[in-house]
Amino acid sequence: MADYAGTDEQNEVALEDLQIDLIKAIDSKDVSAATALMREISAGDLPFIVAHLSETQRCSLIESLSATDAADVFEHLPLVQAVQLMEEMQPDAAASVVNELPSDHQADLLCGMDSADAEQILSRMLPVDAAAARKLVQYDEESAGGLMVTELLRFPELWTVQQVIEDLTINAEKYRDFEVQYAYVSDAFGKLTGVLPMRSLLLAARTQQLIELMIADPLCFKEDTPLDRMHDIFESYSFLGIPVIDQKDHLVGVVQRRDFDEAWLDKSQTQFLATQGIISEEIRSLPLRQRSGKRLSWLSINIVLNLIAASIISVYEPTLEKVIALAIFLPIISDMSGCSGNQSVAVSIRELMLGLAKPGDVWRVLIKEVQVGVINGCALGVMLGSIAWFWKGSAMLGFVVGFSLLINTIVAVCIGGVVPLILKATNRDPAVASGPLLTTITDMCGFFLVLSLATWLLI
Repeated sequence: MADYAGTDEQNEVALEDLQIDLIKAIDSKDVSAATALMREISAGDLPFIVAHLSETQRCSLIESLSATDAADVFEHLPLVQAVQLMEEMQPDAAASVVNELPSDHQADLLCGMDSADAEQILSRMLPVDAAAARKLVQYDEESAGGLMVTELLRFPELWTVQQVIEDLTINAEKYRDFEVQYAYVSDAFGKLTGVLPMRSLLLAARTQQLIELMIADPLCFKEDTPLDRMHDIFESYSFLGIPVIDQKDHLVGVVQRRDFDEAWLDKSQTQFLATQGIISEEIRSLPLRQRSGKRLSWLSINIVLNLIAASIISVYEPTLEKVIALAIFLPIISDMSGCSGNQSVAVSIRELMLGLAKPGDVWRVLIKEVQVGVINGCALGVMLGSIAWFWKGSAMLGFVVGFSLLINTIVAVCIGGVVPLILKATNRDPAVASGPLLTTITDMCGFFLVLSLATWLLI
């Protein structure tokens, strides 16, 4: 993959030219030209180029590349795009590409695919490779087993430095794509006994045994260690990789820091998108029916929730008819309270994700949020109430609007802080469900406060 050097405008023009040339090469079935052009595209621009090809062009391109070059393309694509492309390919071609991918990429792709499509690919792989891939697919994708790579340097603890160096020389081609910051040392039964930094290996006497050089009893993950626990460890230590062991302490893989960082970022983005009602797996090259269905399922729920909130307004229609100015401030109070509540939702989800809060912390969170809600609610209420007073010339209207915003802000931050904890305690996804609940309750509460106070004080 190439990198560009120039202004943004020059790079954009160069990318457009590359895209045009690539499409011409694909349509004319010029394999050598297509291969050469793909090597000129930077890793960052590759997803854009692939997304702007038709399904037929994408399949023709990937199937015309060597398995090694095609695997390099897949490694630089977002997972959802890579899965879509893999499902479009013929099973034989797809199996050849999967064989060339690192083990963690194999597991991610096969897990993301339709089970029938994945099985077609596995059935065309060598039995030993298919068995290894099937084992990796069984792991939870947010566990150490789901993130680990099985390509690592593993040596018996009684080997000498000379034996290791000879092995590295003989198998240089095999080890070329491995991460080689560390070598991992195991006993005769395959149990992890130590970690050996490559620097220590290269500077040691050739006759020394690995057991004399290794770091014994190293920090490691069990294969079912969850993402949150891995985050705590990687935050506390600067290791580039941490070995993974099974329930019998056998070395089965290693979690690279960069793979963990990518998984953690992906989880954070997924949770954020879920709070906004966005399906994170959606890209616009997916089938129209699939994209529409995912969005519509969320929007349909919101129609029902908004109708519930709107029913409050219908009860107070006579009040609105007499104090029409209230219609101006209702959406402002609703929106401001919703913004305050969403801030609390975000903090609670973040604390849950970082392990700083547990479902049982409801009262602690509630007290903290009430404090913030009172301060911010007073400030916002005074501001909006003053605007209403001076704009419409009614001090009582200003009081109704300001006091309603104060109370609704306190309600919103309390709900926003507590609901994610309650949902987590009931094994529901707090990122997905907190937003709709918060919006509905704050709208209902805000409308009720404003209209009931107005009925009492202004009519």
